[in-house]
Amino acid sequence: MRDFQKDGRSVTISQNGMCATSHPLAAKVAVGILETGGNAVDAGIAAAMVLNICEPQMTGLGGDCFALLQTQPGAKPIGLNASGRAPAGLSAARLRAAGHTAIPDGGADAVTIPGAVDGFVTLSQDHGNMPLAEVLAPAIRYAEEGIPVAPRVAFDWKIAADRLQGSARSRYLMNSKAPKAGQVFAAPEQAIVLRKIAAEGRAGFYEGEVAEDMVNSLQAVGGSHTLADFAATKCDYVEPISTAYKGHTLTELPPNGHGAIAILMANILSHFDIKSLDPLSAERAHLEAEAAKLAYDARDRFIADPAAMQRFDHLVSPDTAASLAALIDPNKALQFPSQRLESVHKETIYLTVVDKNRMALSLIYSVFHSFGSGIASDKFGILLQNRGAGFTLQKDHPNEAAGGKRPMHTIIPGMLEKPGEYTMPFGVMGGQYQPNGHMRFLSNIVDYGMDPQAAISLPRSFAHAGELALERGYSNETRAKLAALGHNVITPETAIGGAQAIRIDAKTGVLMAGSDPRKDGCALGY
Repeated sequence: MRDFQKDGRSVTISQNGMCATSHPLAAKVAVGILETGGNAVDAGIAAAMVLNICEPQMTGLGGDCFALLQTQPGAKPIGLNASGRAPAGLSAARLRAAGHTAIPDGGADAVTIPGAVDGFVTLSQDHGNMPLAEVLAPAIRYAEEGIPVAPRVAFDWKIAADRLQGSARSRYLMNSKAPKAGQVFAAPEQAIVLRKIAAEGRAGFYEGEVAEDMVNSLQAVGGSHTLADFAATKCDYVEPISTAYKGHTLTELPPNGHGAIAILMANILSHFDIKSLDPLSAERAHLEAEAAKLAYDARDRFIADPAAMQRFDHLVSPDTAASLAALIDPNKALQFPSQRLESVHKETIYLTVVDKNRMALSLIYSVFHSFGSGIASDKFGILLQNRGAGFTLQKDHPNEAAGGKRPMHTIIPGMLEKPGEYTMPFGVMGGQYQPNGHMRFLSNIVDYGMDPQAAISLPRSFAHAGELALERGYSNETRAKLAALGHNVITPETAIGGAQAIRIDAKTGVLMAGSDPRKDGCALGY
C-alpha cells in the first residue's frame, strides 16, 4: 500500500468496465462507448481515434497498430499485426548508392504505408458490437471542435516542432510555434477522412481521394509510393508468443515487432533472484541494464519481417537466455556497441480496455518518431509515419530495406497472466525501451507484488546508446554505485516511456487499473 502522505496515485478499481489511456478525454470516450453497449474493441478504437487529436505527435491515421485481444476469460489471446509495408519502389541499393548509411528519418523513403486504419476496420468487423460510424463519432466531433492541449503533450510538441515540414507546419503549429498547454488544437480535415472511413470502411482511406492525397504528397517530396501500394495494404492475424516467468505467463506478438526481446529479457532475468534486491537498488538496475544490452544486441541481429526472419527459435530459446545470463558480471558493466536505433526518439500511445463480459484489448498505435516523418498530406493533413527508419541498409541483413517488406517495429502490446488468479493486458510506450519496460513492469508485479499503478509509477532506468538513463527517482548513492560499476549514468531529458494496465481478478471479477503519471492520462471505470 502506498504512503498516502506522499504524492502518488491509487490504483483505480471498478466492477463493470475499464479503460486506461494517456489522455482523460480518450478514457472518458471509451467508458462512454462501454456504457452504451459497445465492447472492448469498440471502446478501444473510439479512444484511439480521439488520441489522434489529443496527441498528434504520438499517433494518427498515418501510423501503424498492433493488438492482443482476449475475447473472453480463459480464451487464447488473438494477435493482430497492422503494421504497413514499404512501398514496392523502395530500394536499399539505391539509398546506399546515394551515400546513405541509414534511411533518412525525415524523408519520404522512411514512410511505410499506414497499416492502422486497416487494422481498426478489421477488428471492428470481426470483433466489434457497434457500427463503425458510431464508434468514430466522438473522434469526428473532437477533430472538428478541437481539444485543449495537455501539459505533457505541449512539452513533447515543443521539443519536436522542428520535425514538421511543408504543409504540416501550418496544420500542427500555431503562428509557427508549438501550442502551449490549454490552447485548442483541431483537425477538421481529419473529420472528413473519418467520415469516409465510417461510410466506406478501409476503401475510404486506402482508395479514392484520401489515398490520392497521400500518394501525391509523398511523390512530390521524392517518394516512390503508388496507389497500388495503398490498395494492397492488409493486416494479419498472427499467433502470439509467450514465456513463463516464476509462475506467470508473459504473452507478446511475434516479429516484425520486438516482443520476442521482452521474452528474451524475461528468460535472462529469470536466472537471478531479483526479489531479494531493493526495487530501486543499483544491483537491480545493473542486472536489468546488462540483460537489456545482451537482448537488444540480439534484436539488432535477428528481428525483421517474419518472411525474412532468421533463427527465431534460437532467440526465444531458454538455452540462449541461460548462455546470455552467464555473461552478466554483477560487479562490472558490459561494454560493446550499443543499439542500432540509438539516436531515434519514438512516440507511441498505448491503451487497454476491458468490458463487462471481460473481453480484454491490449492496443498500441504509433507514428514512430515524434510527428512521424514530419510529412503531412496536403489536402487532409494526415501525418505520415516514418517506420521505414526501422530498416537497416546493411546488405543481406534480415532487416535490410526492400519494397513490400515490413520493417523491424518497436511497438508491442502485452498480456500478463497468473493462471487461476488474474489476467492483465498492459503496455509500455517509449520506442526501443518497450521490451525493457515490459520486463520492468513484469518484475514489479511478480517479484515485488506491486499493484498495477505502483508497478507503473516506480522510477525507471534504461541502458542504451552507451548510457544508463536513470529517472530522478533514483538516489545519488545508487547513481554513484552504478558509475563505479562502469555505467555512464545520465538523467534523461524526458521521463522514460509511459504505461497502462488493467488487472482482471479471476476470482472476484474486479478490475484494477493503472495509468502512467508520466503522461496526462488516467484509468476510468464504471
